[in-house]
Amino acid sequence: MHRLIAVICYLVLIAVKYGQCLAGLTTYSSYYAAQVLGGSQSAAELADKYGYQFHGQVGSLDDFYLYSRGNINKRSILPSDGAHINIKEEPQVKWFEQQIHKSRAKRDISNDVFVSKQWYLYSSNGFDHRVVEAWQQGYTGEGVAVTIVDDGIERNHPDLLENYEPSASYDFIDWDDDPLPKYTKRKDNNHGTRCAGEVAMQANNSICGVGIAYNSKIGGIRMLDHSLSDVVEAASLSFNRQVISIYSISWGPDDTGRDVDGPGLLTTKALEDGAKMGRNGLGSIFVWASGNGGTVKDHCSCDGYVTSIYTLSVTSASMTGNLPRYAESCPSVMATTYSAATNGKAVITTDLNNGCSDVHTGTSASAPLAAGICALALQANPLLSWRDLQYIVVKTSRRANLRDVWKKNGAGYYVSHKFGFGLMDAKSMVTTAEDWQPLPEQHVCIVEGSGMPQNITSGDSLYLQIRTNGCAGTSNAVRYIEHVQVKISLYHKRRGNLAITLTSPSGTQSNLLSPRPNDFGKSFQNWPFLTTHSWGETAFGIWRLKVEDRNRYRYFFSPSTSGQMYSWSIVLHGTTSLPTTANPKSENAL
Repeated sequence: MHRLIAVICYLVLIAVKYGQCLAGLTTYSSYYAAQVLGGSQSAAELADKYGYQFHGQVGSLDDFYLYSRGNINKRSILPSDGAHINIKEEPQVKWFEQQIHKSRAKRDISNDVFVSKQWYLYSSNGFDHRVVEAWQQGYTGEGVAVTIVDDGIERNHPDLLENYEPSASYDFIDWDDDPLPKYTKRKDNNHGTRCAGEVAMQANNSICGVGIAYNSKIGGIRMLDHSLSDVVEAASLSFNRQVISIYSISWGPDDTGRDVDGPGLLTTKALEDGAKMGRNGLGSIFVWASGNGGTVKDHCSCDGYVTSIYTLSVTSASMTGNLPRYAESCPSVMATTYSAATNGKAVITTDLNNGCSDVHTGTSASAPLAAGICALALQANPLLSWRDLQYIVVKTSRRANLRDVWKKNGAGYYVSHKFGFGLMDAKSMVTTAEDWQPLPEQHVCIVEGSGMPQNITSGDSLYLQIRTNGCAGTSNAVRYIEHVQVKISLYHKRRGNLAITLTSPSGTQSNLLSPRPNDFGKSFQNWPFLTTHSWGETAFGIWRLKVEDRNRYRYFFSPSTSGQMYSWSIVLHGTTSLPTTANPKSENAL
């Protein structure tokens, strides 16, 4: 009966566009309220006697006190038995009651013009980001500052104005405090404003739509509509890192399928220092769009921003669960948000000149959606580190309706080269964040390959392997894996013919590189390919690397040397002990 009521409530929720379901399951918390005579000292002594946590007086109500027992964020459909049966018999206790969770919401969460078109927030088939459910738990991004690192934002837009945060904003083109974009007849610089609206459009103001984190603070860094340098990128990604929690980045090397490019020395340091020192040592969150070069068979492993362990790379999915033609595939991708236009449906957001847009799409639109969801999780638990947040994304993302050949890795996580660990789930992320336990210290184990150099033969494959114990017995010991980087130096007559595959000791295959027909480059210079697909696996055993030359003319000519592999190494990032909260959840299997 309860299940039937819950289903009916969900249907009502969809029908009224965010209307709150008032009838449903009663869920009990681990908080208890009591009326206790004798003052605060007497109430505290009862807590000690029966094993409760004592939280003091309830507001200004004399003789009423708050207790908790066990997991204070736990929800249950059954009331708890146990010690409170006895505590109620104490003569000074006049009333004692376990608290229930009550859903309270405005009758109409949003009257915004295009809210009914925001299909990725709620849907009739249940395939969405479950953002509404996170809102109903009280998480709207309050207290979290998100900055869009782009071509500026229209800070005075009526759907952004109340959430605009000056201290999270700067113009690194004109070097002043105003991130307003440069206005042109073609609206060339609308990109940042569109990204900003996805995160922080105000709710219930009769304007465009509602942002994922509609009570968050939004900033803009203008740096993109001008020639860039390592200095500008580094300055942008390190700006005011104690104020800004999340940097949302929807740009990268040109998506031509020819380039192998990434952060320079200063920007690399900005990313690393941000993770180590941002947010008062918890680490800045860098959410990065994985790239739009799919139509030219580009591969996001050739984007050095995406292959950084410090970025949370995000790709796109259409509402039907397909990978859009523009999206790139690679094992660096961590998760997915909906974005691609299908049947005219794209992402609703703000636009220049106080306007609204219903045509925003691409992985540019995916990253801000992910940033907004991350803001909800940081509100749920402001003490999450950058690694904590990545673990939570890995643990809670769902296969949902995403169409690919999903494979289970050696730790039980389902992974996809198209979609990473799956569709980001706001409700599961905030719920998991509430109870999250800090992770063990991260270690880095580097293992060098031997026997170099070796020839690469046209139309053939080179097989290499490294056996490792994960640097056991040293201060760098890694037993349980987070990220795996494979750094490769090689020369090849036509780099675009190469395919590179890494196989972990658990048998998980990561396609580090696929052929790129437009790539006529000649080398990789200590390039850091990255895979997240071995997350949670053991580092111990044999790692196998396959470098294949897929020369299309191999059947017409005799095999010949086409290149040389000069060096390779494996960089294992992970922990010595298994994180207590790191086991896969059932959502990843759905």
